[in-house]
Amino acid sequence: MEVEVKLRLANAESHRHVTTLLAPFHVTTHRQHNLFFDGANSQLSSQRAVLRLRFYNDDERCVVSLKGKAVLVNGVSRVEEDEEDLDTKVGRECLAEPGKLGLVENNRVLERVKEEFGIVDKENGFVGLGGFRNVRNVYEWKGLKLEVDETLFDFGTLYEIECESSDPDEAKRILEEFLKENGIDYSYSKLSKFAIFRSGKLAYVVHSRSHLMR
Repeated sequence: MEVEVKLRLANAESHRHVTTLLAPFHVTTHRQHNLFFDGANSQLSSQRAVLRLRFYNDDERCVVSLKGKAVLVNGVSRVEEDEEDLDTKVGRECLAEPGKLGLVENNRVLERVKEEFGIVDKENGFVGLGGFRNVRNVYEWKGLKLEVDETLFDFGTLYEIECESSDPDEAKRILEEFLKENGIDYSYSKLSKFAIFRSGKLAYVVHSRSHLMR
């Protein structure tokens, strides 16, 4: 079970403010391309499951992920996740022809998908849903690993802080204190990036919480 704090930043200015303050704690930057797939008969989406290929820094790395049973409440996300690396060349071939996902061998996650969701047509069992790009800056700060995202959809840009933690309430408290003390507008994320992508809109306006500490 992956447990993350997810806080949505109001705009590009808020994002710049956060990344400037955290600059001394910067570890790395990942340029990600996230692509999503379903069964030809919507076998995954009908069961609230998500299959994703993520490419890092073009073809540096490719990871296939299966997520399910996602719950996002008060800025804390809980989701079952399983992932495994996939050869980038194979990943690109599957991106060009989604049906080839059914032909991939020796990948535990894709085998799970085929078996658990009953995708039996190896050549035409999968369809592509499209995707989006994300620039993720990673920081090690106050014992937390922060991922500050700039997510580029066709219909707009989303700014968000994610922090995976075994104690999400404490991590959220620390993060909220930091944002409020620095006058940075934010809100609790209400939808996953995938859900926003599928909706085709950024979904809601961020209401300032930073004024509470001013």
